[in-house]
Amino acid sequence: MKITTFNPFIVTSQVDDTIKLFETLGFERRHTKEGIEIADRDDSVIRMKDANGFYLDILKSNVEDPRDTVGIRMNVDDFNETYRILLQRGFKNAYGDEIVKTESSKAAMMISPSGFNISIIQHIKK
Repeated sequence: MKITTFNPFIVTSQVDDTIKLFETLGFERRHTKEGIEIADRDDSVIRMKDANGFYLDILKSNVEDPRDTVGIRMNVDDFNETYRILLQRGFKNAYGDEIVKTESSKAAMMISPSGFNISIIQHIKK
């Protein structure tokens, strides 16, 4: 397994305010991925980058939660191997056994035994 990207993400119901904050801190919107359907949700991810090359993902979800969730986004070259490694170390898939599959990626939100989150993603090349 090879990690190809590693950066923080924020899941928040205050998406616009969060984006504005990070724009003030020097981040710019790079792209938005919409229509991520999982567990009766319809999520979007706004990818941001600053001049130093640091990335940040802000997840907009239709699930209302008064608290934000923060974690690590980890793109990998082998989703299945990474998923297996994390399960063996006690991580749980936040969506049960469901894997998020889109035209361009395969992903899962994994929760560690102590509560931190890693979103593992493998991009599907055409």
